Amino acid sequence: MNYLSVENLTKSFGIRVLFKDLSFGIEKGQKVAFIAKNGTGKSTFLNILAGKEGYDSGNVIFRKDVKVGILDQAPVFNEASTISEVLFDADSDQIKAILAYEKAIANPDDNEKMQQAFEQMDLLNAWDYEVRIKQVLGQLNIHDLELNVGKLSGGQKKRIALAQVLIDDPDFIILDEPTNHLDIDMIEWLENYLTKENTTILMVTHDRYFLERVCNEIIELDDETLYKYKGSYSYYLEKKQEREEIFEANVDKAKNLYRKELEWMRRQPKARGTKAKSREDAFYATEKTAHLKKDNSKVAMEIDMNRLGGKILEIHNANKSFGDLNVLDNFNYIFKRRERVGIVGKNGVGKTTFLDVILEKQALDSGRIEHGETVVFGYYTQSGMKLKDDKKVIETIKDIAEVIPMSKGRKITAAQLLERFLFPKHMHYNFVEKLSGGEKRRLYLLTILIKNPNFLILDEPTNDLDLLTLNVLEDFLMEFQGCLIIVTHDRYFMDKLVDHLFVFEGDGKIKDFLGNYNDYRFKEAATNQKAIEKKEKPVVNSSNSPEEGKKEKVKTKFSYKEKLEFEQLEKDLELLEVKKKKLGDSLNESISDHEELMKITKEFGEVSKELEEKSDRWLELSEFA
Repeated sequence: MNYLSVENLTKSFGIRVLFKDLSFGIEKGQKVAFIAKNGTGKSTFLNILAGKEGYDSGNVIFRKDVKVGILDQAPVFNEASTISEVLFDADSDQIKAILAYEKAIANPDDNEKMQQAFEQMDLLNAWDYEVRIKQVLGQLNIHDLELNVGKLSGGQKKRIALAQVLIDDPDFIILDEPTNHLDIDMIEWLENYLTKENTTILMVTHDRYFLERVCNEIIELDDETLYKYKGSYSYYLEKKQEREEIFEANVDKAKNLYRKELEWMRRQPKARGTKAKSREDAFYATEKTAHLKKDNSKVAMEIDMNRLGGKILEIHNANKSFGDLNVLDNFNYIFKRRERVGIVGKNGVGKTTFLDVILEKQALDSGRIEHGETVVFGYYTQSGMKLKDDKKVIETIKDIAEVIPMSKGRKITAAQLLERFLFPKHMHYNFVEKLSGGEKRRLYLLTILIKNPNFLILDEPTNDLDLLTLNVLEDFLMEFQGCLIIVTHDRYFMDKLVDHLFVFEGDGKIKDFLGNYNDYRFKEAATNQKAIEKKEKPVVNSSNSPEEGKKEKVKTKFSYKEKLEFEQLEKDLELLEVKKKKLGDSLNESISDHEELMKITKEFGEVSKELEEKSDRWLELSEFA
């Protein structure tokens, strides 16, 4: 069943063509990723599909009965609203019924409104919808619905926007950078959710693990041409390389043939026979192929790093807190040359504060930070990108330096450096406001590296960067001879670059783990498994031999006890559903008896709560089924 058809779609800005005559379709159940370089129109393309932006020509057709949900890259809310007002600001009859029901429960003396609320809940089958809302909010750690949206962090706002989409349960979801601002635990939950849900998806994301695990088809826009790959991200990389090798081979073959045919064309008189005319037509076709050029330009990163001395960065007995939030509790660490540290932990545990403390942007409550005399910090942070929109691209660089020293005593101009960072000459005098989100990030990264740091601190460096730039940045950091600290939700990026982790466990506790993020998750899973097995260890009979007593029960999927619990839960859930339905019916019949109404209302609430708790437990155990 076709959900979306795009036919001959063309979009341009003045003389600049973003894409021309794009055509493709998305079927029910497909999970498609859209890949393109920064500045080639990914966000514009999604905005067109979402109806937020016009296009020059072509057609965008959604199936009439398909419900579409859209997650924007940077969601915008009314800052004065509460979370509850944002989440339930919808035209859905079910949401209106749930809100009326919540008000009726809060004012049980109003019998008439109570009756109307229950009738609407039954009529619209909103009971299951209410359970779904609570489950989604619980999974996304959204609990206090009366918080003001204006006081929330970027990660919290992204979770609210995600909740809006998932609660509505659309048939087709359009996701623009869904993992930005989410912590790793939340990304892994979303990954599992989208993989299991029978939902059709079109997404733009730079998260390669997310791409690999969620998507089953890749659409790539390259040089205004659309290429389709039915398979995972790794399959796409393999086939893309094959495609480019075939392209180069065809162009080389055409060039050789073109040289031979060009000589023949020059020798022949103007008047030619039919065969000669046919050969002439073939020559022009060969000439066109021979002159094809593939844009293989890549970001070139190179810096003249100052050599680090013996003393680099030392943290002694560091303590830092904000009210009840303890960020550092007597933390000690001495950095060595080529230290490569990843920082992981849930949102709100103080990762960014830790970086600010290192750079002495925030003072410690007690303890001390010591910097080596030769250390030059480079700090890339989301909040630090303060490029001036009214400045031209080249002015942004010239404000820092007109001539930039490179390795081996070489020097280059600001214009040459911009070209190395994929800003061609025609873009140098564009205003910063005209750049795409990814191009602004790339320019910001350049303003960091131009200062030739030997200690790089990168806070979420991968957001909005295209996959090509990410690969080059990774290669550069692999060869970087200085120290490196990375805070990122991009698991692939972290796995490739770090040697050990600072794991922020909360309450100021930081664990130093030797290995990358994948190693950490594997170790954590093994530890959790051992803890479960230890609980299930059978009681040893004193008559058994010592060898028999050492044997532990091996857990494969779930334990026998959990299996029985899972089966019992299925029976309980059926009974509770029936009981809830009967109570709902009884409320309508007993409306004239106030005491009876209150009794049944109370019992209905208790049954609903028990049903929700057992549903959550059933979902938890179903992971092992």
